[in-house]
Amino acid sequence: MNIPKKAILQKGQGRIRKLAKLKYIYERESRYFAQVAESVKNLALKEIQDLGGKNTQRVFRGIWFEADKSTFYKIVYLSRLVSRVLVPLVEFECKDKDALYKGARTIRWEEFLTPKKTFSIAANVSESQITHSNFAGLRVKDAIADYFRDRTNRRPSVNTQAPWIMINVHIHKDRATISIDAGLGPLHKRGYREARVSAPMQETVAAAIIALSGWNGEEPLLDPMCGSGTLLCEALMHYSRIPAQIFREQFGFERLPDFNAREWETVKAAADEAIRPLPRGLIRGSDIAEPSVEATRTNLMGLHHGGEIDVELSDFRQLKPMENAVIVTNPPYGIRMGKDQNMKLFYNDLGRFLKDQCKSCTAYIYFGDPGFIKHVPLAPSWKKTLEIGGLDGKLVKYQLY
Repeated sequence: MNIPKKAILQKGQGRIRKLAKLKYIYERESRYFAQVAESVKNLALKEIQDLGGKNTQRVFRGIWFEADKSTFYKIVYLSRLVSRVLVPLVEFECKDKDALYKGARTIRWEEFLTPKKTFSIAANVSESQITHSNFAGLRVKDAIADYFRDRTNRRPSVNTQAPWIMINVHIHKDRATISIDAGLGPLHKRGYREARVSAPMQETVAAAIIALSGWNGEEPLLDPMCGSGTLLCEALMHYSRIPAQIFREQFGFERLPDFNAREWETVKAAADEAIRPLPRGLIRGSDIAEPSVEATRTNLMGLHHGGEIDVELSDFRQLKPMENAVIVTNPPYGIRMGKDQNMKLFYNDLGRFLKDQCKSCTAYIYFGDPGFIKHVPLAPSWKKTLEIGGLDGKLVKYQLY
């Protein structure tokens, strides 16, 4: 049967229009979502903008931003304050479980994984008729399993520990967004922490403290109660421009159908080449506990120029006087303190150390328990809430004259 050329042309145009409609959100709009703790949104917004993100918008749970492909890779690789970067695929009205199932089935899952690969799902639900996050995750899991079973009679398996791809489901006010996790896991997990002590500080908290201090390497930096060295590691990475994800071996954006390996390698190479050396003695640390000193040295050892940081075994009360330095620290509290410790005396001693031994210095002290601030006999310059990483603390600045 001869089909008129006009009909063939119309059919082809219709197919093109249909394919255009099937483009995912990030493909159409070059738009991505950064999950960010509320108390560091302003810092993260500036960080994303400095890295090239455009049309940034603060919203519930994070920041929307637009970026070309290279800038998107760059933000995932370099950001120190963002918890996750999500790649939105589809968005739809979702008032019940059937709508969620149908919406998840519209995604061409064979572009992201095969029955031989594994996946995991993280779900978050708020102010919606679907009220349970676990149920939402299970419903999307069923949709993916049925999608492959209908086509191949096989299905991919769930792997919560080391999946091939991580899928994010977010439902807010009966509107669902299904995304791919660009980092293949939380970005606070830098990979340098080989040794730890009790209650270690999360890396994004430490990065936020360094950012809020405004330290740029013009003055020496000291952490006199360094624990496992997270603040020292983040200060080193900040000064030496070490990419936050330099140790991450795989990224979720590598699973995207339009992933450009050459472009990613160019971005990575440029970022790695920008690493600069650390002057000896610019960053120092100390701790009263030998296991903490050993843990800090171990964690620094794996980082570029980590060997340039001296870590001393010493009670902060015994440190030599210093001037014109920046002090950042997270004093022990709660489970990190021995039960026989007199907390009031401890923080009184900390205040006396800052006043007597740290003249012309600026101190930034993070209180995981803000109730201890009143025991430091110094007047703060400012206090900033820093609720991140499961902590509900305050960062306090002391200007020491």
